[in-house]
Amino acid sequence: MASKALLRPFTAAARPSTHRAAQCSSSAITAHVRQFSTTPVQEPKPSPDPVDVPRWKQTPKAMVAPVRLRPINPRNVWKVIEDPVALDEVYKRILGERGPKLLPEEVKWLAVTHKSFDHGRRGHNDRLAFLGRRIVELQTSLALLNLPRANQKSNFPDPFEREVFEHKSLLGVNNITNKAKAHYAGKEKLAQVAYGFGIDRVLRWRPKRVENLQGSGIDAVVATTLYAIVGAVALHRGGDEANQLVKEQILTALRQ
Repeated sequence: MASKALLRPFTAAARPSTHRAAQCSSSAITAHVRQFSTTPVQEPKPSPDPVDVPRWKQTPKAMVAPVRLRPINPRNVWKVIEDPVALDEVYKRILGERGPKLLPEEVKWLAVTHKSFDHGRRGHNDRLAFLGRRIVELQTSLALLNLPRANQKSNFPDPFEREVFEHKSLLGVNNITNKAKAHYAGKEKLAQVAYGFGIDRVLRWRPKRVENLQGSGIDAVVATTLYAIVGAVALHRGGDEANQLVKEQILTALRQ
């Protein structure tokens, strides 16, 4: 009994109370957290773009990376033209003397800008080209429809002596085939028409290899640009002027 009485004060003194231990633990955690806490750092906001500079002339500063990951290859540098006078000359060849005034300045540059230029940060002509291509394909189909009827007589007579229904409005339907449209207004022929207008001299794009423009796909790019100009005219001047442009300028040049 005496030994148990002697052990009680020693045990009680050696073990702190549960409440005090919790307070010490909480204080240590708080001190630890306060030691590593920092105030939130506010990232510097990019300066706004100059208002007096049009979009086609500048890359939005908010879209520019602070560090360039890939070095610039000095042997693969491609410069594009930024002369509005040269651009207006091309639109005169395509749309006539009033061509430069038919479209806003921003749209004129957007129509000749490929998505490879400046990583598409200044806009590109994909949507305009989508609309313009539909218009060119429509007018190409109508032109094929009005061509003289191809020889469609079969070498195998009908055993029941049936006659195929014919109408003057349907005489050229069989002329409209994918092969005929590709032969009449394919990518290569449209590219030659675009070269004749001088679109390649004002084209804003970034070839993969500057020493090999054909291998970089310049034919497809200039044909897309020609589609985009038709689409821009359709949006800003209406479908009638766009159809007239295709019939009088593009399809006429394709027949030559």
